[in-house]
Amino acid sequence: MSDADLVPLANRTAVLATMHGKEQVIAPLLIELGISVLLPSELDIEFNTDQFGTFSREIKRAGSQQEAARIKAEQALQLTGLNLAIASEGAFGPHPALPYLPCNRELVLLLDPENQLEIWGEALSTQTNFAQAEVRSLAEAEQFAEQIGFPQHGLILRAEDQLIKGIVTAKQLASAVQQHLAASGSVTLETDMRAQYNPQRMQVISQATQNLVQKIRQICPSCGWPGFDIVERQPGLPCAWCRQPTELTLADIYACQHCGHRQVKAAEASQADPAHCAYCNP
Repeated sequence: MSDADLVPLANRTAVLATMHGKEQVIAPLLIELGISVLLPSELDIEFNTDQFGTFSREIKRAGSQQEAARIKAEQALQLTGLNLAIASEGAFGPHPALPYLPCNRELVLLLDPENQLEIWGEALSTQTNFAQAEVRSLAEAEQFAEQIGFPQHGLILRAEDQLIKGIVTAKQLASAVQQHLAASGSVTLETDMRAQYNPQRMQVISQATQNLVQKIRQICPSCGWPGFDIVERQPGLPCAWCRQPTELTLADIYACQHCGHRQVKAAEASQADPAHCAYCNP
């Protein structure tokens, strides 16, 4: 089956729920599937995604990361009248397996309510410059800026009740820092994590979109519907030494959202390293 034959997505137009330039990396990948992408602004519709939460924390995120992406997609459909939507949502925090490492998790959602189809792409990366610092001089500010990849990556300045976003030139940085240092003695600088100001994050959004495309291309062997994906992982891969079950995945269970067909696929590995065994390595 070619991408042009993907049912029910081929030759459709999707609204992309963004105002932060994500179309740069999302749209080209979806076009390969025969899905055209429009922004709300191209339909003369104002759509402020900051209402669902901001990285700069003046607006709390609407629900979980997954819920926020879904709300964006649903609102974009409601405003535009289209029947297919793409939305993404990012989060920054400790790596789930390596808590001492910061990471960036990106979700990209394809939502097709008419066909009751919801497909998620995901990417997790430790390649992030998510950081902040309190500075008391322009020299300290410039040092922090250099560390996070400024000016290719933008900055945000906080000082008392002031919030300045989208700082992308040395002149803007010097002006904002000197002005507010004179008034308060110190300011907080942090990376601007909005996609258009953060190329590192944009790369992870691209990776999540590639994962979405991969999942769309996973066709149900029973009905030919896209999005045949893992819905459950069964633990129990046996230890190579004692053969006791471990927490590592023994098999993945795939399911179709359209016809309900399920398939169990065994893990590629046949046994687990004893390092993961509660008996051999308590």
